[in-house]
Amino acid sequence: MAAVELLLPTLSAALQSDFVGDSGCLHIVIMDPALGPHDAAFEDAILYEFSLPDPKDWDADYRAYARAKARLSWETGRDGHVVQALEPYRLRAGDTNLWGGVALGGIVVGVSGAQPWFDEAFAGCIAHCLRALAKHRAQATPDGLAI
Repeated sequence: MAAVELLLPTLSAALQSDFVGDSGCLHIVIMDPALGPHDAAFEDAILYEFSLPDPKDWDADYRAYARAKARLSWETGRDGHVVQALEPYRLRAGDTNLWGGVALGGIVVGVSGAQPWFDEAFAGCIAHCLRALAKHRAQATPDGLAI
């Protein structure tokens, strides 16, 4: 996916810093903006996933964490931290208490592997790049369709 490829040098460099997190791992989940919770099952609405490095080298299941973060943001339409800190009444049994899911105008991204505030920042960067790429494609397409 172009947005992840665009940010990959930044994400890879950030993972080298203990300040960002000590796992050196990252998993990204991007939901299909055309499919909401009323349109599809969560698994069917996953548009793209990416792992860094190979999951066999991970010390934890960052895929499961990133999916849980994406699910919370996808189901609520809100950033995970916003739900957890300001809208805890939206939480249900089994929902994650980890930050790192972002909802930006229908674009939902979940990231796990770094400190939660950096997971959230990386998810936000990816979501903003996705939006920018969609705007660029819409401008470049005669009929205005982004996808």
